[in-house]
Amino acid sequence: MARLREFDEEDAFSKALDVFWHKGLRGTTMLDLASATGIQRGSLYNAYGDKEEVFVRAFQRYAGRFLADVQKALSKPDLRTALTAFFDVSVRTITAGSPSRGCLSTRTAFDLDEASPRVAESLKAMLDTLGQLLMSALDTRERRAQLTMPPEQAVRLIVATTRGIGVLERVYGDRKSLKLTTAALVNALLKGRK
Repeated sequence: MARLREFDEEDAFSKALDVFWHKGLRGTTMLDLASATGIQRGSLYNAYGDKEEVFVRAFQRYAGRFLADVQKALSKPDLRTALTAFFDVSVRTITAGSPSRGCLSTRTAFDLDEASPRVAESLKAMLDTLGQLLMSALDTRERRAQLTMPPEQAVRLIVATTRGIGVLERVYGDRKSLKLTTAALVNALLKGRK
């Protein structure tokens, strides 16, 4: 096994993220992380303290990439296209892998307990930023006029739907159904042409 200072931290966090995605936060052990990353368990403890810290660092990298993809999708000039692209990013993220990995943030939320405040804060920060990106995309004079509800309500509904499709994916594993669900929400959010 490689010593920590000789190991690519980005690669290690990527491999750790795969373990968390597969086993969940609660089901993952430091031994699992050591095995997946090739870093000795003692080195992981020395560098990061515990598995929650490894999770938080890996999750922050994942969330940063996801939110960058969201921002790019929401930057489309047409609101319908922007929302459709946003949901495409969400569906693609939770259906990636074989078998599909599901929604990491939703899965982790179900694993939380009172002893995990750092993890809870990381999830909250990701969802808060997601809401802010959506609000920035929806809260313009032109786009407010296209919505069937105030932007604040639309953002809450969109964020809740992203969590809901994560659960539906786990239960049904049907990407087409998720796309139909998100398309129905886009139609419900926007006035006019459907």
